[in-house]
Amino acid sequence: MKNTKKLPTKQLEKFSTIFMQLGLVLVLFIVFITLEYQTEQKTATIFKPDKNNVVYIELEQDVIFTKKLKVVPKLEAPKLQVFIVDKVIKGNNDIIETIIDATTEDPIRIDIDSFVEIKEVEDLNLEDEVPFLSIQNAPIFKGCENLSKEENKNCFDKKMKQFVQRNFDVDLANELGLHSGKHKIQTQFIINKEGNIFDIKIRAPHKQLEKETQRIIKKLPKFKPGKQNNRTVKVRYTLPISFKIE
Repeated sequence: MKNTKKLPTKQLEKFSTIFMQLGLVLVLFIVFITLEYQTEQKTATIFKPDKNNVVYIELEQDVIFTKKLKVVPKLEAPKLQVFIVDKVIKGNNDIIETIIDATTEDPIRIDIDSFVEIKEVEDLNLEDEVPFLSIQNAPIFKGCENLSKEENKNCFDKKMKQFVQRNFDVDLANELGLHSGKHKIQTQFIINKEGNIFDIKIRAPHKQLEKETQRIIKKLPKFKPGKQNNRTVKVRYTLPISFKIE
């Protein structure tokens, strides 16, 4: 048998094809890796549920939105407090000043000329008019019957203050937008010989408060008239009202 000897050049030609294929595979692999890397770094894919196509958006930089938040303070409705304190002071002109207040500051003397007068038909006879503080037998408030003279006066004051507290519209001052702090309404009226109220005088920081005070006074029940020296007389009563807005 004759031995055939393989030539080196033919072997190289055989392997060159393999090397070329391997080289192409390697180049394609490198290109694929490069594309994958760049896609992950610079693109984002948005999928639309109703379509199969893919849209690539190049992200150049992050966009940051800044918005300053406006801090709106919570507005609380002012709180109105109406205070009642048993404190009666007699001025030089025999005007009774019942201070309806929680503090102990000096009361404000009432200037009669500055009152808002609500005129009634009945004329005022000064000879028959006696201040509440000086009256011997004070008018009787409903529920204060069968008491001594001093007990009747105390009961009258107590009932009057309770009536104001129950009927005063505390929301009105808030609606009027009055400034915070203490405000006063000065009120004076006469209980005539029939036990009815007339000659109402009011001084308030706002017209609506004057109307509200007038409304309350006109709701008062009929009184048993007061007496001086066993004679029925008219009695002048003064009732300042203090309230505080916080």
